[in-house]
Amino acid sequence: MNVMKATDGKETSATRECYLRLRDLILTGELPPGQKLKIEELRSLLNTGASPVREALSLLTSDMLVERIDQRGFRAAPVSKANFKEILMLRCTLEGMALRASVANADTTWEENLVLRHHHMSRAGKTNPVAFEVAHKAFHMALLCNAGLPMLERYCSQLYDLNIRYRYRAAGGAGYGERSIQAEHQAILDACLDRDAVAAEAALVDHYRRTGQYLSRQMDDRSGSVRQ
Repeated sequence: MNVMKATDGKETSATRECYLRLRDLILTGELPPGQKLKIEELRSLLNTGASPVREALSLLTSDMLVERIDQRGFRAAPVSKANFKEILMLRCTLEGMALRASVANADTTWEENLVLRHHHMSRAGKTNPVAFEVAHKAFHMALLCNAGLPMLERYCSQLYDLNIRYRYRAAGGAGYGERSIQAEHQAILDACLDRDAVAAEAALVDHYRRTGQYLSRQMDDRSGSVRQ
């Protein structure tokens, strides 16, 4: 029994590691949208067994980052302007709802955590793009975590990841640096600290729509396909 538990633990750990590595490869576009994901090739890439790869792909299917092909194989989920617009619409609606609930439940613990997450994000943005992505998501999820709505928070986290794929693919395009992302984040934080739910939601939605307009232009400029 103890041996079985140890084995199960190792298998779970291998699946988790495989899941996280494949997730990052898909989010960053190193495994491009629409690419077939062959078990043997991924085994070699990740230096792991077939079982963890297969289980990780099933988990990523639930995340909508991977699609099954006729029940026989897998591919990285494709991208499209219509898909991006739906993600944007859902983020604005659901995160706006969650943020209003967070502000309604505002307390000093939540506020202190927001300030800390914002600080970490600001520091990471100056030195390390990878660290910034982690800190950026932590800040955005911290905005919502006080809502007391765990299912909604989970949906928002999933939508965030789906949106990241488009940001990575359009990174470095002309015009992106013309915005002050720092100022937009600061406006969201200030409204939350003022406990002004209306202003906080407005600042958040404006932040997302500005990014959405930029990414939509990128897709239009490339005839419906943003640059990798």
